[in-house]
Amino acid sequence: MLSRPTLLRLCRARDALTEEHDRPRSVHDIAREAGMSTGQLIRLFASVFGETPHQRRIAARIARAKHLLALGDLPVTAVCLEVGFSSLGSFSSLFAQRVGVPPSVYRRQARALVTVPADLSRALAPGCFSLMGAAFAAASVERIDEE
Repeated sequence: MLSRPTLLRLCRARDALTEEHDRPRSVHDIAREAGMSTGQLIRLFASVFGETPHQRRIAARIARAKHLLALGDLPVTAVCLEVGFSSLGSFSSLFAQRVGVPPSVYRRQARALVTVPADLSRALAPGCFSLMGAAFAAASVERIDEE
């Protein structure tokens, strides 16, 4: 049975693995902060969370890449580097393995889900534009009637 303090240290270690840093911290450093050996951290982490610390870090990077691909305008290469991979080939194959499609296909699919159909784009215009359009149309009709 795991003690409450040990579980809290594991949760802090999990959070540290998913945090974004300019330079990711090593599993050894995170284990030291948790007051455990590296092997002990890996074993306990896997038994509690069902994945190793390395797998957790990769999952967090892939999740961030999915977010950047769906909502950002960065090229796939820039997304690869932004989330901590140094090789586009490794990133693309790992992304496809975990997500089911390559990054460029994921971007197209994700953006297709959030596009606004053309006929709705008018309905979603700010209200002031609608009022200005109605006022302009009324002024045009009045001018035609006067002539």
